[in-house]
Amino acid sequence: MPSTDLSMFSLMANASGVVQCVMALLFFISLLSWTAIFSKALALRREQNQTRAFEEKFWSGIELMSLLRNSEKSKQRIGTLERIFVAGLREFLKVREKDNDDRGTHLDAARRAMKACYQREMDILEARLPFLASAGSVSPYIGLFGTVWGIIHAFRGLANVQQATLASVAPGIAEALVATAIGLFAAIPAVVAYNRYSTEIDRLASRFESFIEEFSNILQRHTL
Repeated sequence: MPSTDLSMFSLMANASGVVQCVMALLFFISLLSWTAIFSKALALRREQNQTRAFEEKFWSGIELMSLLRNSEKSKQRIGTLERIFVAGLREFLKVREKDNDDRGTHLDAARRAMKACYQREMDILEARLPFLASAGSVSPYIGLFGTVWGIIHAFRGLANVQQATLASVAPGIAEALVATAIGLFAAIPAVVAYNRYSTEIDRLASRFESFIEEFSNILQRHTL
């Protein structure tokens, strides 16, 4: 009795058309997920390094106007925390030039500018996270759909067989189960990456919010 080729490539090549479409969709989702995972890892690492570097400069005692000028010169390469600083101090100075009497307005304007910048930057940092969450939650179900369809197709093929044996059933079942395996392959990295990156972004957000409060206190002392 000739042996049946049950290698992964053979199972995918011999699967039904619907199951192959499901596999192709899962491979595409997996490719997009890994692209998002690597790009987000690089972006967060760069953001963490930029945040650490700016915190060291800010708390080193450098004069605020000098720091503002340096930041504006290299504004294409600065990180989120430095953009928040630039937005706050620039708005503070702008309002102070227009109205030098109402000092409370200066601080409120600076806080609003920093909060707006913070929200814009957080939207950028959180980009692609919803896709990773969707890929992690949907991929297993897509793979399960392919498995169910493949099993139905396999049992339909046995309808005209007088005596069904394990050897005749195994290839069809194995082909169907490959879809579930590919679904898990697409889902697990996406879920792990989403959880990890969400935690890192939350930590960065806490550092940004703390800086906004601390910098607001510094500006308040300047208004007194």
